Amino acid sequence: MMQANELQQRLMHVENTVHDAARRCESAQAIPMDVKNCMQELDQRIGQARNMVQSAQDEQQVRQCVDDLEQLGDRAKDACEQSQGNLDDELRNAIMQAHRELSDLKHQLH
Repeated sequence: MMQANELQQRLMHVENTVHDAARRCESAQAIPMDVKNCMQELDQRIGQARNMVQSAQDEQQVRQCVDDLEQLGDRAKDACEQSQGNLDDELRNAIMQAHRELSDLKHQLH
């Protein structure tokens, strides 16, 4: 498993990426609600996860938390892909980047 400080830095980077995508969803016009809802939930949960990781001593608990976040990222990615032409490229790229960051973090932990 990663060192604790490395994990916290990676999670902060992922959190910033997710927060940026969620903020873009909030300000976007005519965005499908499932995309907006997925990103809002992911933004809330990743903040909670960062706090949990800072206090967690159990590696399995940290892995499970990141796995849960990655599943939310999958839902956001799927919602984004199903929206077809309802998202501009910049927003779509932000959501996909957030998904990639979560996926990469999950694979680094396993």
